[in-house]
Amino acid sequence: FVGKNIYLMAIRTTPSTEMSAGLTADGKIEGVNVSDAVTLVDYENITVTDEDVSTDEQVQKDIDKLLEEYQEIDYDVSLAIADGDKVNIDYVGTIDGVEFEGGNSNNAGYDLTIGSGSFIDDFEQQLIGSHPGDNVTVDVTFPEDYQDEAVAAKDAIFEVTVNGIYKAPAFDDAFLEKHGLATEEITTADEYRASIAKKYYETNLREFLSNYIIENSTVNTYPKDYVKIMKATTKANDEATMNYYSQVFASSGMQASTNVWEMAGEDSELAYEKALVGRAQDTVKQAMVYQAIFEKAGLTIDIEAAKAEMNETNGDETYADSMIEDYGEGYFAQNAIRDAVLDYL
Repeated sequence: FVGKNIYLMAIRTTPSTEMSAGLTADGKIEGVNVSDAVTLVDYENITVTDEDVSTDEQVQKDIDKLLEEYQEIDYDVSLAIADGDKVNIDYVGTIDGVEFEGGNSNNAGYDLTIGSGSFIDDFEQQLIGSHPGDNVTVDVTFPEDYQDEAVAAKDAIFEVTVNGIYKAPAFDDAFLEKHGLATEEITTADEYRASIAKKYYETNLREFLSNYIIENSTVNTYPKDYVKIMKATTKANDEATMNYYSQVFASSGMQASTNVWEMAGEDSELAYEKALVGRAQDTVKQAMVYQAIFEKAGLTIDIEAAKAEMNETNGDETYADSMIEDYGEGYFAQNAIRDAVLDYL
């Protein structure tokens, strides 16, 4: 036990938020010849298939989410409630034939998603298969620990009227026009879909290229000093994440992780410190691969242009300067190198 603690004291990482430590002002790793440290993949001859950068699933997910926001209630009596449907109902609840407080919707209409677990017992499931206009008798039992002790653990009967079922509208030109989603550049549903696909294509392509060059390049030698620095900043990020969730959980009366290794999914501090080495090396490998391609391809970066682009992307004229103030010039330039390499690829 004593030996283990002495060992932990020797290897324990001191967290640091100095993101530019070990970097030159132009974003390169100090004192490291990256062309010797890594063997690069043949980055000039990368084949990318349609499947590698497919946007179909992402586009449809975005459109489905959009249509869900504009669902309209449908009173067609031929429709049947299915699990996952959003419905509008009214209800009157009784226990031993007597209405109880909070058990009557008073014909105000209540929106309920079937399967959400918003209502007690299997209330929602008993509505499946019914139609708009139907009157359904629902039998349930309140939980023993229900917040209202007057009804806790008691059997109740709800007389439910199904008013309607929400249905997503068709995604067409009329939908865009009706909800003010059409613009001068995008006037049709096909153009809207294409605009979403374009956004995801750029993201997916850059992600594919990034993963490809990292996974298919080989590290010959890790720079020990920079790995140590990355261990320190990684641990600092872990602690910041832990503190954030501690505050969020505390506001909800919940208990968060009390130490950084539990938050990171490790069963001990020793296991965390060992895993931290691998995580730091992964970060260092990425930095070296990007820097090696940057240098071999003869690329350059315009810091002022990079700052202007970042400000425009974030809608804040001071965003880049704030980032440099918080993390340093080296860290900002290192990110600019990464962007320049991906643009080049």
